[in-house]
Amino acid sequence: MKPLCLFLLLLITTSLFGQVDTGTIQRLYYRGMHLPENNVDSIGWYADYIGKVIPKTPFPAAGVMALRLNGFYYESKGEFYKALDYYYQGLSHAREIHDIEQQTELLADLAAVYTQDLKQPGKAKEVYQECVRLNKQLGDAHSLIVSYVNLSAIYNRLGQHDSSLLLLKEGLRIGKPLEAKGLESLGELYNNLGNTYYYLKQYDQSIAWFRLNYQHDLVSTEPGHLGDLWLDVLNLADSYTERGNFDSAAHYGDLSLQLAKQLDSRSKQSDSYQILAKLAQRRGDYKKAFEYQGKWYELDTALVNSETYKSIAELEQKYQARQRENEKLVLQGEIKQKEFHYRIMLITAISLLLVAITAGMAFVIKRRANRNLQTTNDLIIRQNQRLSELNYEKNSLISIVSHDLSTPFATISMWQQLLQNEKENLTEGQQKALERIGQATQYGEKLIRHILDVEKAQTNQHRVQLENLDLRIFSESVIDDFQPAAARKDIRLHLDCPNRQIYFLSDRQLLTRMLENLLSNAIKYTNTGKNVWLSVSDEKDAVSIKIRDEGVGIHPEELPHLFSKYSKISSKPTAGEASTGLGLSIVKRICEELNGKISCESDIGKGSVFTVVLKK
Repeated sequence: MKPLCLFLLLLITTSLFGQVDTGTIQRLYYRGMHLPENNVDSIGWYADYIGKVIPKTPFPAAGVMALRLNGFYYESKGEFYKALDYYYQGLSHAREIHDIEQQTELLADLAAVYTQDLKQPGKAKEVYQECVRLNKQLGDAHSLIVSYVNLSAIYNRLGQHDSSLLLLKEGLRIGKPLEAKGLESLGELYNNLGNTYYYLKQYDQSIAWFRLNYQHDLVSTEPGHLGDLWLDVLNLADSYTERGNFDSAAHYGDLSLQLAKQLDSRSKQSDSYQILAKLAQRRGDYKKAFEYQGKWYELDTALVNSETYKSIAELEQKYQARQRENEKLVLQGEIKQKEFHYRIMLITAISLLLVAITAGMAFVIKRRANRNLQTTNDLIIRQNQRLSELNYEKNSLISIVSHDLSTPFATISMWQQLLQNEKENLTEGQQKALERIGQATQYGEKLIRHILDVEKAQTNQHRVQLENLDLRIFSESVIDDFQPAAARKDIRLHLDCPNRQIYFLSDRQLLTRMLENLLSNAIKYTNTGKNVWLSVSDEKDAVSIKIRDEGVGIHPEELPHLFSKYSKISSKPTAGEASTGLGLSIVKRICEELNGKISCESDIGKGSVFTVVLKK
């Protein structure tokens, strides 16, 4: 049914009966949720209309449906934080009306945004855990198994493979007896079991589960089964390679390439060539590895560049459109200001001529002035919002360029590893050059990660998670982590903390990261045989943390710029360690997120003291 037909049906129903039919709203909702993402305007139309007819329907779930459709609308537009806001509103409403089925669907939507779009697997894990709890309450075996599969994939991304395996075995226990009774295929569960055993390096088990899924997909008639077959044989080729069964790996690797070409998918061909290059390298056939590596790199680079150019073009188009809109708003503001001044002059002239009605005219002038002032203020607010969006586009461009830089570094690293396998055939000078290539590659990759870290910091992607920390135990843990690094330079680490317990409410991850940066710098700029202190003190309404070293010190004229992004000081690490100039910028940003302040005092040749004051 077209949107126009649905609209007419709703209009007639509302006119005759004074309320909207529940079945019609459900049809509108399900149609909107199953529209393709490129039909964004229609999704927004369905969400808007259901929202308008909510007062005319006794259907409690209509409000949840409208909010979920709005979330889907903004997710399709790429405005993920707005989508999250609507999904959370829908979840709250579904809880109020005790609609568990809608709650599970909204939780799945939230987890998908956190996983695919915002790259926050830790947050997605929390959401999926709640989804599992509700599906157990519903008693729907299929939905529960799907939740287990999704949560296990998140556990694998977080490196918690044992937890993933426990979930998948529970899903298998529930689903296997029901498979013969008409339950949908357990293919996703089998595939995740294979992946989990692969991560655990139990290749016999991973091959068994991948083969079981492959046998099922061989007889499948469902749309897209060729793509499923390609993934099955690719996984088998990779597992056989790791187990050392090179003939079986070659058979499935060649089959995956044939299927990728049959599907006419460049990305699948790229992945197949990558596995074949890995297999050839393990076999010692470096000529073949070089050939496959070249084809993989050619396809992968083309795919990345195509996606990058598309993203850049879209960003530039949005930037130019918003810039034109800003210019239009500024021009309108100037015109309104001129009109405002003209009206003031006209009213003033009339006031001089009409003394008798001065009081009445003054009141009118004041009202008009207030309205114009409010309009100007609204214009300024809209301009600020658009400037924030332009800043987001700039950060996106930086992330794209930094991502593209990582591809050649990865290729250099691969070739360096290939040459490393043949180092017995190289001269001493060539081996030394090869080691320097590896060191330079690692430093380049680290620098890219730091740049991304600093730029992403401005998007506030980390949500502060507060917990009550025992600062003495916490500080001892941080000190212990740096003992090996200090021992290599014969530096002694000291902890100065009161014997009594000091509890402080803060984010463990951010606080750890801040202290790690400061301790790392203290060790880096301190000479062999010296000392570094970490001291904690409990003040009246704050906690003070100090990092003191006996290092080389910082020049006074450099202290005002010490915490600026990408700033570098003239002082050099004492053992030739690398320094990017990004660490202290990150420390300052974390300190501000924790509602604190950081300062530094330093004497050349005597050392430095960094003081962090965090309000309780």
